[in-house]
Amino acid sequence: MTAASIHSLPVRVYYEDTDCAGIVYYANYLHFLERGRTELLRALGHDQNVLMQEGIAFAVRSVNAEFFLPAKLDDLLTVETTVAALGRAQVSFAQRIVRDAQTLLEANIRVACLDPARGKPVAMPRGIYRQLTGLAAPPAEMEPQ
Repeated sequence: MTAASIHSLPVRVYYEDTDCAGIVYYANYLHFLERGRTELLRALGHDQNVLMQEGIAFAVRSVNAEFFLPAKLDDLLTVETTVAALGRAQVSFAQRIVRDAQTLLEANIRVACLDPARGKPVAMPRGIYRQLTGLAAPPAEMEPQ
């Protein structure tokens, strides 16, 4: 991840996050990533409860995660979140979990914008779309062949 478009969220590892060896259970990383995306939206001024009352919900469509190093009990982690790609009804987030200068996990999460009552895709509200566009990483330039 690059640029100032990265949202950072500190997360402490608690006993409940770990297995009997004090290592974070792999599925709990998804909780940390969810908090990162939720807090990014909150930082942009959007409460997910209010969005749902307005007929907007975000649901994960796909997760691609690469684990590099384990997190342990009482570690202070940082969840970094940025927009990797954006469509009118979906957004892909690039997320990373770091401890000090070490990357523990990198993930790409694709999220669909839905009408929660019907469970059908809908276009993202223009305000949110514009805000996320402002955070999106510039497209990578293609290497000459």
